[in-house]
Amino acid sequence: MSALEPDDCADYLERIVFLIDNELDEADCSVVRVHLEECAPCLQKYDLERTVKQVVARSCAENAPDGLRERVLLQLREVQIRITER
Repeated sequence: MSALEPDDCADYLERIVFLIDNELDEADCSVVRVHLEECAPCLQKYDLERTVKQVVARSCAENAPDGLRERVLLQLREVQIRITER
């Protein structure tokens, strides 16, 4: 395992997101996976990013309770009215 400098990780941060989204070719996936095996901070960022994406995806599938939905829509209408009155 080689010693990694913090600047070395900057190149991997964007690629980690692409890895999670399955937007890398197999060669790039392999390179990023090797880096994650050697770099605990990047592995933590990978785990956090993956967890956040899972929570967001799950949350997007849920519906807001009717009362909350109505309050939000009312507030949006009020803001729209205020903007158009200006």
